[in-house]
Amino acid sequence: MNQIRTFVIRRTFVVPMGLLLVLTISLLAVTIFQGQPLAKVIILAISLLPLAALFAESAFRRVVIDQDGVTAFRLFRQRQVRFADVTGLESVRVRNRVFLTLEAGPDDFLIISNSYGDFPALLECLIAAVPEGTVTEETQQLAKLPPRRQADTFTVWFALIAMIYVLIAQFRT
Repeated sequence: MNQIRTFVIRRTFVVPMGLLLVLTISLLAVTIFQGQPLAKVIILAISLLPLAALFAESAFRRVVIDQDGVTAFRLFRQRQVRFADVTGLESVRVRNRVFLTLEAGPDDFLIISNSYGDFPALLECLIAAVPEGTVTEETQQLAKLPPRRQADTFTVWFALIAMIYVLIAQFRT
């Protein structure tokens, strides 16, 4: 593999999550401006914290695969596994959720989920790059027909529509 491949969390999840964050901040501003009860303001402010953290973590998360190894970038941290050190590429599948584990010794591993865009290509890149004999049979079977993860995208779009409804209702009062 001579080229560098970068995989990011699916934008169909990140974009509506960002819109949901903006609308929640807007609702907080409207609530404060309208002089709503303090409890409502506090609940909105507290709900913003995990929402902002999830958005930031998702927006900045990426996996970079080059000829030497794979590096997972997360907010404020990164982890790298060299292909030469890989002792196993395993997978765990729970419904349509998949977790790949790159093992490089007893205490060195990297877990990658199928939340990344173009997950089939990511899986193919990993299988092609790791040493021969390190890919489990289950992972090879998974590569033939990798599942698509859409439930989280549906959930965030549903939350976005619900937030639009709440904002409209807030302006009507």
